[in-house]
Amino acid sequence: MKTAEIAQRYLDYFEKNGHTIVPSASLVTDDPALLFTVAGMVPFIPYLSGDVPAPYKRAADNQKCIRTNDIEEVGKTPRHGTFFQMLGNWSFGDYFKEGAIRYAWELLTTSEADGGLGFDPKDLWVTVYEEDDEAHDLWRRLTDLPEERIQRLGKDTNYWSTGLPGPAGPCSEIFFDRGPAYGIDGGPATDDDRYVEIWNLVFMQYEITDVMSKYDFTIVGELPNKNIDTGMGLERIAFIKQGVDNMYETDQVRPVLDAAVRLSGKTYGADHDDDVRFRVVADHVRSSLMLLSDGVTPSNDGRGYILRRLMRRAIRSMRLLGVDGPTFATLFAASRDAMKDAYPVVADEYERLSAYALAEEATFLRTLAAGSENLDASIAAAKDAGATQIGGAEAFLLHDTYGFPIDLTLEIVEEAGLSVDRDAFDTLMQEQRARAKADARSRKRQLADTSVYRDFRAQGETIFTGYSDLETESTVLGLLVDGLPAPRATTGQIAEVILAETALYAESGGQVADKGMIVGPGFELEVLDVQKPVPGLVSHTVEVTSGEVGVGQPATSVVDAANRRAAQQAHSATHLVHAALRDTLGKSATQAGSLNRAGYMRFDFAWGQTLSEATKTEIEEIANNAVRDNLQVTTRVLPLDEAKALGAMALFGEKYGETVRMVDIGGPWSRELCAGTHVSSSAEVGLINLVGESSVGASTRRVEALVGLDAFRELAAERAIVSQLTTSLKTPKDQLATRIAELAASLKAAEKRIAQFEAKALESRLPELAAAAQAVGPFRVVAQSLGTAASADDMRSLALQVRERVGAGAVVALGAQVGERPVVIVATDDVARGGGARAGQLAKTAAAVLGGGGGGRDDVAQGGGTDAAALPAALDALTRALETATA
Repeated sequence: MKTAEIAQRYLDYFEKNGHTIVPSASLVTDDPALLFTVAGMVPFIPYLSGDVPAPYKRAADNQKCIRTNDIEEVGKTPRHGTFFQMLGNWSFGDYFKEGAIRYAWELLTTSEADGGLGFDPKDLWVTVYEEDDEAHDLWRRLTDLPEERIQRLGKDTNYWSTGLPGPAGPCSEIFFDRGPAYGIDGGPATDDDRYVEIWNLVFMQYEITDVMSKYDFTIVGELPNKNIDTGMGLERIAFIKQGVDNMYETDQVRPVLDAAVRLSGKTYGADHDDDVRFRVVADHVRSSLMLLSDGVTPSNDGRGYILRRLMRRAIRSMRLLGVDGPTFATLFAASRDAMKDAYPVVADEYERLSAYALAEEATFLRTLAAGSENLDASIAAAKDAGATQIGGAEAFLLHDTYGFPIDLTLEIVEEAGLSVDRDAFDTLMQEQRARAKADARSRKRQLADTSVYRDFRAQGETIFTGYSDLETESTVLGLLVDGLPAPRATTGQIAEVILAETALYAESGGQVADKGMIVGPGFELEVLDVQKPVPGLVSHTVEVTSGEVGVGQPATSVVDAANRRAAQQAHSATHLVHAALRDTLGKSATQAGSLNRAGYMRFDFAWGQTLSEATKTEIEEIANNAVRDNLQVTTRVLPLDEAKALGAMALFGEKYGETVRMVDIGGPWSRELCAGTHVSSSAEVGLINLVGESSVGASTRRVEALVGLDAFRELAAERAIVSQLTTSLKTPKDQLATRIAELAASLKAAEKRIAQFEAKALESRLPELAAAAQAVGPFRVVAQSLGTAASADDMRSLALQVRERVGAGAVVALGAQVGERPVVIVATDDVARGGGARAGQLAKTAAAVLGGGGGGRDDVAQGGGTDAAALPAALDALTRALETATA
């Protein structure tokens, strides 16, 4: 049974039993405590917690998820994958334990011919929470499971909570017994891989508080509405129904594994370590493709870092399989073909998605090459020093700075006959992880408890009137002071105000929040920020500038009209620039993010190379021509599917409801899904002045522009600069570029002549310096300060000439101030090096006195620091080091 068929059977069954089928939410979650949708329940948290009323009593879905906390287990167990699909059925105050158990058992054990999944009851086991007699008795009454296949387990496995105050409850898990060939007898209580958990039924019936840990808390009482949250792992069901040993061999993953096998020339099943690597590649490539399809792009932090890590682990695994060159073109295409039936977007947008993947692969292959050079240098230095291992700090530097994987470091070092101080490396890694965890805990503590908004949201959604009105009369539904509900707020206090209606725009869709006031009888509030803490609810952060505001009072939201108008200009300009980019670069130049505020817009888009000046000018001209043409701006609210059929552009990773707002500028030329505020015609934008273009990732570019009056002011300032230059240089403005280029060339030539004079001046000191050589043991040492020098290169050239002039046993150390910093160059000949005088070590010795560092090859090296006055002392320290070495 194919994976897609299993999912469809599940959804068909629950739809037949009165459940609303909910499309999968994005892998990118709105929850500020999470980077990704890590579990099937994440999109439903506002409904399960009661913060937002559920729009349906019963629901079912197939939710795509990403979870990387067990990333090291990928490929080693049959069930661990970073991307997985979770089938779920949900009840919000409707059916409870009996319904959940009945539905699960019926779907699992009904024959395939009758639409079920066709499991044999004798292969199924069940666990319940040790104190949940109700669930135990229901399993005995509703099914033919014998007592010995219903096991009672503790809180660590059969009690669900988020680890935070809120809903919690016992759970019951269903397991499939793979048979004696896969492990020991004894059921799920043995925690053996023989028993595969396939469905978890969570019975949310309690409210908890005083949470000390996930298993240490106080139960306040039962929830007013008991909920059901179940999760069936689609990949787990698939590998069982398809008769394979693990999820990596199922129909949606195996094609990538097979492609990796063909690229490597190895045989799957011949070597355990290689098999793990093949599975890692298959899993990580699929996960990367799905993340890319939801708008995540590789970067060095947040979600982008997770994606980058997955891609680089896949590249690393292919390298360990003996493939050093590019592989993503083949691997990602295989994953696309395996996933496109379930997720058509991976085929529809493949050109864009693969561009990111191929660019990331090329970047990391270059990183590996650079890391290899650094590692080779460390190996050579260790051998020269007679060491048997590479320091843990050096291995950690390669890992942390260059992204060089530790297992590749181990492999290369072992091939060189050395080892790595793994204990020191692991200690540094643990310290880094501890810092990361502490930071994550800190951020988690800083997150607002959204349960404080529950009662406000229960009164309905905040009505936004700002599309048509800049002032709206309403009522204060609630106040929060210091994050807690309060009856009133007085002058000087910062508070959150919840209104039934508001004209003030809450930050979303790239557009910043409105500025403005909230006024009422006897009070004035300055609006500092406007946000949506939970879906459908608008919260205004305000400072009470006068009077006292209380719950239940009438209040009028007043938008700063000038700021709103400028923000509208910027947002509409963003749409115009987006359309101009697509006209110029093609449809693959899709939006990857934006920011719009009064007078300024920023737009990120998928593109892998710098835009030429001609291209930027063309984009700017197309956008401003659209302004000139006074195109009509129209908005419509319509079903999402209808908007997409009309060609509306949607931002990848953005969450949309069943109905959306579509903004047209000039009809279909610019047609996007957008909830922001806009001008009524393009001429109102005024002017668009592109002021910047840069890279924000391997395959993402950013353009920035000033809009309206800000754009005019920037052009006026540039005009004033041009006017000053034409006057100062006595040159017409159309000849300014040529004149400035001539002046720059003249300056460069003059600087070159000066450098030549200074180099000759240094060279003239050659006889004097060579004559200053003194015997120090077997060495002939020149340790002299040159005063100042134009460059370290000039000093190096002179040091090498002095070394040749001095002859056998030469150790030359020259110091000088270059710019504002002291520099020391050390050069030794073969005889001196044979006697133990190594330039790199001597440079380090001198640099330590200068307050800096140094190093290099044994024959020539450089050091530097911050204290130029210490140059004589640094040269003396170098000389003493030679004396000590020969004593």
